[in-house]
Amino acid sequence: MSTVTVLALVITVVLRLFVAEAFYVPSESMYDTLTKDDRILAEKISYLHRDVDRGDIIVFKDPDNWLNEEEVKPGTVRRIGEFVGILPRSGEGHLVKRVIGIGGDRVVCCNKQGLITVNGIPLDEREYLLKDARPSELPFNVLVPAGHLWVMGDNRAESADSRAHMGGPGGGFVPVENVVGRACCVIWPSDRMTMLRPPETFKKPGLKK
Repeated sequence: MSTVTVLALVITVVLRLFVAEAFYVPSESMYDTLTKDDRILAEKISYLHRDVDRGDIIVFKDPDNWLNEEEVKPGTVRRIGEFVGILPRSGEGHLVKRVIGIGGDRVVCCNKQGLITVNGIPLDEREYLLKDARPSELPFNVLVPAGHLWVMGDNRAESADSRAHMGGPGGGFVPVENVVGRACCVIWPSDRMTMLRPPETFKKPGLKK
């Protein structure tokens, strides 16, 4: 292997570890913001100068065996390609969800209008939920611990997110340290290429404590 090739691989690995990383979306839990097998870019630069915030779509390491243990594992060749960054990483061991609450937030479902509230402020989620979809069929009232996140999929009826793990050891909360990066854009297929920005509802005055 030539010196140039080795140097290129080293640079690629460094970029993957510290700048950005490509992932396959593993399920339909974020539909139709994201759909299964979309390739997304999880950038890591933002979180060097700011905290994870409400509305961010994040890629994170499985906090407490949320994933099906019987999922198909990639072969050795694919693992090597994923590690050096020449192939997008599969969903193995990682999930993609939207951050609804951060440490210190009181997140409740639902108020009299059927809306999720964060610190008493109702969220207008029509921007990213499927038409006529309810914010949640499962009621909850949680206080997010410091250093943790409450996450939900945009396809609420098909997402085994924080709600599905409230009875588990972690209470359904995701440690911030498990966050790999912020999903900033869909990079493939070409007809779905788009930037992913926090919805307007998370900019409401009074939402932040």
